[in-house]
Amino acid sequence: MKIIPLIKYIELIKLQLYDLSLFLLRKKYYLLNFIIFYLKDNTKIYINIKALDKITAKTSTIRLAIGEKKFFGPLEIKALKCQSSENDEFIDMIAYLQVKDLSSKDNNQVFLFNGWTFVSSPTLQSIDHPVYDLWVTSCENI
Repeated sequence: MKIIPLIKYIELIKLQLYDLSLFLLRKKYYLLNFIIFYLKDNTKIYINIKALDKITAKTSTIRLAIGEKKFFGPLEIKALKCQSSENDEFIDMIAYLQVKDLSSKDNNQVFLFNGWTFVSSPTLQSIDHPVYDLWVTSCENI
């Protein structure tokens, strides 16, 4: 008579263990997906740029991953590098950008700007355009 309740008890424990293992597998799956998503997003270096349209006086924020191209009006902006520059007095962020003006009629699209620019001193290496201003505000994940 004691064998039947014991078998039922063992079956119940097996079911609970099975449910627990499925629960843990699901949690492990969600945790791994979260880690992969977090690492994928945080391994990219981003450059944050503030853009000004001088005619409309509207500003926009542009976030570029290294190697990525984005457009602001007729300007094609490409981020190539972003790093910190350590000095004895302070630490600054510097970014290497390439900017093309695609509004010119000829197909010879020369860079409007091709060089390093500083976060703390955007006018030191300014991007000269009659309608648009661009300046780097920060770098992420350096």
